[in-house]
Amino acid sequence: MLEKLRPSGMTSCRGCGKTAAWLKEQMEQGSERLLLMDCRAQELYESSHIEAALSVALPGLMLRRLRGGKLPLRALFPRAEDRERFGRRCRTDTVLLYDEGSDCNQNGGGTAGDSVLGLLMERLTDEGCRAFYLEGGFNKFQAEFPVHCETNLDLSSCSSGGSSPPVLGLGGLRISSDSSSDIESDVDRDPISATDSEGSPLSNPQPSFPVEILPHLYLGCAKDSTNLDILEEFGIKYILNVTPNLPNLFENAGEFRYKQIPISDHWSQNLSQFFPDAISFIDEARGKSCGVLVHCLAGISRSVTVTVAYLMQSLNLSMNDAYDIVRTKKSNISPNFNFLGQLKDFEKTLGLSSPCDNHVPAQQLYFTTPANQNVFQVDSLQST
Repeated sequence: MLEKLRPSGMTSCRGCGKTAAWLKEQMEQGSERLLLMDCRAQELYESSHIEAALSVALPGLMLRRLRGGKLPLRALFPRAEDRERFGRRCRTDTVLLYDEGSDCNQNGGGTAGDSVLGLLMERLTDEGCRAFYLEGGFNKFQAEFPVHCETNLDLSSCSSGGSSPPVLGLGGLRISSDSSSDIESDVDRDPISATDSEGSPLSNPQPSFPVEILPHLYLGCAKDSTNLDILEEFGIKYILNVTPNLPNLFENAGEFRYKQIPISDHWSQNLSQFFPDAISFIDEARGKSCGVLVHCLAGISRSVTVTVAYLMQSLNLSMNDAYDIVRTKKSNISPNFNFLGQLKDFEKTLGLSSPCDNHVPAQQLYFTTPANQNVFQVDSLQST
């Protein structure tokens, strides 16, 4: 029965690849004996993936356990229904794995043994599965056959021309009309920091470490949350994870306290419902003089929205002023338009105002000792 999945002359061998055209043909024939496994980061999968593919969650710790033979393959699937589906079909179906851009010529025609894809190919084959990888990976398949990919991106667009007018009643807050600044939903799903991703929209490189917004309050990306040296350097013991699927990597170690906000960077998501809990969590950390890291994936939309909300409530700042303060610390921030609208509503809830000319100075700012428990004095840094 499996032979009909394989064109005449295609050999079944360890580490063998299948072309994008082959996969397209099988999908259009409606083959029911093909099991697709997406080996990319969870949020890349949520952003866009090949139809009917199962997501494989494989953070570094699980990768080491899998390599050591201490982790069953079923444990790689975060959803129970996917684990059941894999267990039922992995030995009867042709299993096809893909990552972002596998090369069929890599290492003499096979996948790298030390790569996630190569390790999974090896384990699947050892357990009697007929495993192949997709030549060129997801990038090639999506470029050639986008109709067979499921996509869930925030495709918000803005006006062309010079600078754009204020949007969503955001007063003096202006969003660049350059299309490169409007792809947060794409950047924020990249498993690498936005500063490290090839083809990043950022014109100015950003630091790869978290940025201190207030004393003990740090804004960062997913990579920062997995770096024990960084967490120790900044005294971070509290981690606010503003993603639905990125793991709280050191949660079981007992050294860190986590709070997770299960929100994707998409226009349909209501992030504001989590503002009170997030603000309370940050206050708890800072009250103990512990560092608290607020992160999403790239650190430019969801985590920024939460950080701005915190500044608004804790410092009695308008949305524009709080946003500008964060922007002086981290110039590449770009919350999606829906989150900005939620911040505007939050501003009304707090009874704050945001006139068009109500801006903090453009130069960098820092916060001195608070004059009282709620208000910080904002001072300008002198040029050096």
